[in-house]
Amino acid sequence: MKKYYQENPLNAILIVAFMVRLVAVIFSQGYGMSDDHFLIVEVAQSWLDGRDDSQWLPGPTNPNAAATGHVLLYTGIHYYIFKILAFIGITEPNTKMLILRLLHALLSLVVVKYAFKITEKLSNINNAINVAWMCSLLWFIPMLSVRNLVEMVCIPPLIYGTWLIVNNDKKAVLQFMFAGFIAGLAFSIRFQTSTFIAGLGIVVWIQYKFKNALFYGIGVILSILVFQVSVDMYIWGKPLAEFMAYSVYNVDNAYNYIVGNWYNYLLLIGGILIPPVSIFIAYGFALSWRKHLILFLPALLFFAFHSAFPNKQERFIMPVVPFIIMAGLITWNEIKEKNTYLIKHKKFVDNSWKFFWILNTIVLIVLTPSSTKISRVNAMNYLSQKTDVNSFIFETSNSGTVLMPRYYLQKWVN
Repeated sequence: MKKYYQENPLNAILIVAFMVRLVAVIFSQGYGMSDDHFLIVEVAQSWLDGRDDSQWLPGPTNPNAAATGHVLLYTGIHYYIFKILAFIGITEPNTKMLILRLLHALLSLVVVKYAFKITEKLSNINNAINVAWMCSLLWFIPMLSVRNLVEMVCIPPLIYGTWLIVNNDKKAVLQFMFAGFIAGLAFSIRFQTSTFIAGLGIVVWIQYKFKNALFYGIGVILSILVFQVSVDMYIWGKPLAEFMAYSVYNVDNAYNYIVGNWYNYLLLIGGILIPPVSIFIAYGFALSWRKHLILFLPALLFFAFHSAFPNKQERFIMPVVPFIIMAGLITWNEIKEKNTYLIKHKKFVDNSWKFFWILNTIVLIVLTPSSTKISRVNAMNYLSQKTDVNSFIFETSNSGTVLMPRYYLQKWVN
């Protein structure tokens, strides 16, 4: 095993990353936040059952329908997955969720692979190995990677699009266009990634000249036309209807959700990357603009937008975490090797990393197999076994409004 790891570090890391995610696939049931179930799974299943309880689409029950600002592509993919599973006879809700978690786990390995490749290309194999391990086993990543979270699902196209730019040694215009097309896919999954996508375009303009940036931009536009505009035109008869509705809704409701200070995400990154290692990475990221603008600027624009916007939920910042890790670790290690103070305090730096991996591993072991919102899922699973369920009532005076996942009930009762 040691010899295989030395000869094939990326493959070995991918195997470990998948095995850890497989634990989450099997044991981490339920859903994390309301959005990853009720805006994805619940809606897709209702469409499959010939309903539209959420009233996202025009139809007989919703004659005055208008775009509501939701990402129809990702939810639509789930609809077709459910349709295929139903065709082959798989209809049990928990089995379908197991399959979905497995598919998301496999998709998340794209992030590990290309974080390694980008880091190796910009730096060296040792930094690439460290980055890949962090993207594989950072305490919250395996569990979140199997969830239906658009904030996690949009990362693979962003990181692969970045890789296509970084690896374009011949400066081929068609590869820049393909990079834009892939990165643009992230927009149709998570609209806020537009700031990151724009940042990539600016860097291409600065480092690879205007013509290449133009082809990158054409790729982005083509992607949005294929994955976003075509859907909106088919359903609503006008382009970017969902994006415009989403923008209006978020501006109008900017203060109606979790509101935080501008520095909240700085504190969040400082916490989830575990200090003092998080300080090393943040320091490295802040100085990475000099040599690694391709990682720094897109992540900075995305980070700055979310820091300025009042509505701050932890998951919103997840798309740039791998990029902060890459840029931060590469630059930190470059600084560490030359800084006399850090050389003199090498033992403290080494012990900080030991502390990081010990604490990270403990939390990882606890969190990865854990289920969330499982009491609500279990309640619906229980009632689904009863033949006379026509409605149900639940008491929530201690917690406010709670949505119950009727997907598991397999009946759309009141």
